Amino acid sequence: MKIKAAALVATAAALWASAASAAPATYTIEPSHTYPSFEAPHMGISFWRGKFNKSSGSVVLDEAAKTGSVDITIDTTSVDFGHDKMNEHANGPDWFDTAKYPTATYKGKVKYSGSTPSEVDGQLTLHGVTKPVKLSIDSFKCIQHPMLKKEVCGADATADFNRGDFGISKYADGDLGKVKLRIQVEAIKN
Repeated sequence: MKIKAAALVATAAALWASAASAAPATYTIEPSHTYPSFEAPHMGISFWRGKFNKSSGSVVLDEAAKTGSVDITIDTTSVDFGHDKMNEHANGPDWFDTAKYPTATYKGKVKYSGSTPSEVDGQLTLHGVTKPVKLSIDSFKCIQHPMLKKEVCGADATADFNRGDFGISKYADGDLGKVKLRIQVEAIKN
């Protein structure tokens, strides 16, 4: 009788552990390792590249169901081209108008290809306008962080959109409005 009870307890514990590992996991964006960056044409003669230095949010991944979600907030006042005058101009009314729109948000659903997240169908809210933007996840990997002793996942994602669609239309005619978004992100499991 004791052997059957012990076997039952062991089986229940194994099932609980299995169910716990299959539960959705939440990851908090690591702001010092996450930089949404972008490139856009400058007068049609070169490409200016910038990044946002401050972002926050979370990612939820359900490995068993092969689904997930993303909820990110970007501090648009942290725009950084590595050029003070360009940063000042980008914060002004012709571009991000950060006095009126100090944040941008991205919320979406993660889709898997096999066992790996491959894209996010989401909604970008930028400059007070919300439009669909699909992110392609070009690389994704999780490891045990050697110092934090927690799981950390990293990804590299890209998307293309026209800034004129978001009301940032000054000098955005034709190809001049095209923006390539590139995001390096790392997130720590809660």
